[in-house]
Amino acid sequence: MEVKIEPSWKRVLEKEFDKDYFKTLTKFVKNEYESRTVYPPPKFIFRAFELTPFDKVKVVILGQDPYHGPGQANGLCFAVNKGVRLPPSLQNIYKEIATDTGKPPVYTDGDLEEWAKQGVLLLNATLTVSAHEPGSHQNQGWEQFTDTVVKALSEQKENLVFILWGAYAQKKGAVIDENKHLIIRSAHPSPFSAANGFFGSRPFTRCDTYLVTHGEVPIIW
Repeated sequence: MEVKIEPSWKRVLEKEFDKDYFKTLTKFVKNEYESRTVYPPPKFIFRAFELTPFDKVKVVILGQDPYHGPGQANGLCFAVNKGVRLPPSLQNIYKEIATDTGKPPVYTDGDLEEWAKQGVLLLNATLTVSAHEPGSHQNQGWEQFTDTVVKALSEQKENLVFILWGAYAQKKGAVIDENKHLIIRSAHPSPFSAANGFFGSRPFTRCDTYLVTHGEVPIIW
């Protein structure tokens, strides 16, 4: 089956696209896009992979679902399109950047494309969602696909930083080899949990310190 995805990722994930679960997933997703409003736009489903090739990944941030409101989802977890009001979780992420680094975030439009271009893979567990129906594309196969992505990164690369916010991301990150990579765990930046361990967790300076220690250029947040 022909899947349009960035070449280095295609090499790593090629076997997945011929598996029965992925064929079933593809049929489901195509039918959803043809019959109702689905986010993100089709061209952005694999945007995280396009902006952050496998060979360039330095940091992985795991999310759960794309945003399900008009004009929000753009293929990068926690991100929204330029000009769209920042969701509460992203507002809290920017607050923590300011507290953690001692200066306001460099990029504030919400798109997070500049993070992705520096090697931050902004990966949702589920890559599509029906409008106004959070979780509507869960348990259709996306989670199996993105589990394979996380496992491939853990096994085939070294000295990555995995940032796992909240119980869902931490469960998904259980396959990561902690002997090879840095795992930063904390509460989720959602307003419901940010005060319970996200604020003050300093993920951004911890990440950059680790990258510099291992000969990498730090991320400009």
